[in-house]
Amino acid sequence: MKAIVRRLIKEEGGQALLLAVILLLVAGLVVASLLSFMGTGLRLNPVYEGRVAELYAADAGVEDAMWKIQRGNVTACAADPTQPPYTISVNDRNVTVYIEYDLSVSMYKITSVAATIDGGNTAAIDSATRVQAYAAADTEYVDYSGILDNVITSPCDYTLGGPTQVDPPEEEDHGPEANYDGDWPTAEILSAIYLEDVEEYPYAFSTLDVKDYTGGIGPLYRTGTLDIENTGTADLTVQLSGTVYVTDDTLIGMTGKAFTLDLNGHTIFVESDSGAAPEDDPCNPTNEYALKIGTKCTLTGSGCIIAVGSIEFKPNLAFTEGDFVFVLSISGKTYMQPSGDFYGSLAGSAEVYIQNAEAHWFVSPFIEGGLNFPYMAVVNQLYSIASWEVTPLSRNDFGD
Repeated sequence: MKAIVRRLIKEEGGQALLLAVILLLVAGLVVASLLSFMGTGLRLNPVYEGRVAELYAADAGVEDAMWKIQRGNVTACAADPTQPPYTISVNDRNVTVYIEYDLSVSMYKITSVAATIDGGNTAAIDSATRVQAYAAADTEYVDYSGILDNVITSPCDYTLGGPTQVDPPEEEDHGPEANYDGDWPTAEILSAIYLEDVEEYPYAFSTLDVKDYTGGIGPLYRTGTLDIENTGTADLTVQLSGTVYVTDDTLIGMTGKAFTLDLNGHTIFVESDSGAAPEDDPCNPTNEYALKIGTKCTLTGSGCIIAVGSIEFKPNLAFTEGDFVFVLSISGKTYMQPSGDFYGSLAGSAEVYIQNAEAHWFVSPFIEGGLNFPYMAVVNQLYSIASWEVTPLSRNDFGD
């Protein structure tokens, strides 16, 4: 046994070489695998970077669509749910954005597709990323319906000049109300609402002769002053057939021959602020008038008569209990000296003054059917993402 051990010790030469060879073999196997892994990583890294860039680009398309929706720069709506797609460029990628209004959930559906097209050769990498999101509205409303709940309403005060009577009388439900603290309409909101009715119907003249409008007046949009008169047959009757919107001071029935104007459920809106009270003294209007309705005009039917500034209301009235008329000065006074009984609601920001007339309020079936006045109006509408889904696409499903 000792002889065998001695012989083994003497034959140690070459063992280091064997270990070196083994280490080289192991290192070769590890390095080869590592180099293969690194090569695969280097090849795949552009793919990962491309996908990330696509995702960011597609998300940017959603954000661009949200920006357009928030500002009302979209055509998709409940009446017309889809609009043509559009394209933007983000991260050197073409992003196609689709916006539609999903009636089933009352939300905007946004589809944003960002594509990477490397070319047509066999080594090319064609891909796309689709982000699909739903945008929900968080809407803040103001309620103007309370302004119609009284025969007279004013955030400031009202004056009943003798022998005026109102029904319901003072101190009763729906009687005259001073110091009204409910929501009060603004010129900006009402202007925007009524402008939608008329912006495609411009009227170029400063006078309007009712004898030329026996078929109906309106929709009509006048930039400037307007004088509505009758130079034709006396006691001619015409009716509104749409909203009449005038930007400057307006006269109705102040000159010419007498005529009857049937409001026919429509609205006269005067944007002029003549006579409006200053913001720092809202109960003291000036002595000007944005709208004057004179004795040459007889009013009948239901409808709205609204001005930003003050209103001088002196027509003959042929209203009945089936009619409901809403007269409103948004920022001035409503000065009433009509001939005949008034049915409806009178409102003036600075003051309502009524003399030599009887005013009656009642719950009108016509109002329930939709008086052309916004009982509820949107004052703020913010959109937020309700859901967000990412789908990687391949060459074969770009069009999905």
